[in-house]
Amino acid sequence: MTGERDLDALLRHMKPRLQPGIFVFCTIPADETIPAALDPLMTFREQEGTTLALPREDAERAGLRHEFPSRVITLTVHSALDAVGLLAAITVRLAGAGISVNAVSAFHHDHLFVPVDRADEAMALLQELSEAEHS
Repeated sequence: MTGERDLDALLRHMKPRLQPGIFVFCTIPADETIPAALDPLMTFREQEGTTLALPREDAERAGLRHEFPSRVITLTVHSALDAVGLLAAITVRLAGAGISVNAVSAFHHDHLFVPVDRADEAMALLQELSEAEHS
């Protein structure tokens, strides 16, 4: 199934969904294996180390130093990997409200990590943005 590329359709149908739980970002040395007890939501390998986004309780149980307690908002529209402008429109809207966001694009959907204490506000802004596309 091909993802949506039209920006207006993406915004109109993004249907943001707030995922349960609090997630954090950790890093482990690039040459170290991810501990078998961990099941990260996301991993990304960089020269400086491997980034893990995982539930806060898992990071704490493993004794990993962590940062950016966040909630994950999934945009449930199936966006094409080469779609243009969706994350730009969203991050501009959130930035205007002073809400930081770490965006991750996966094969089917885009996912937004936002500060725990701003998640409800971010959801409201995304729903407003989506509804504005209906007019």
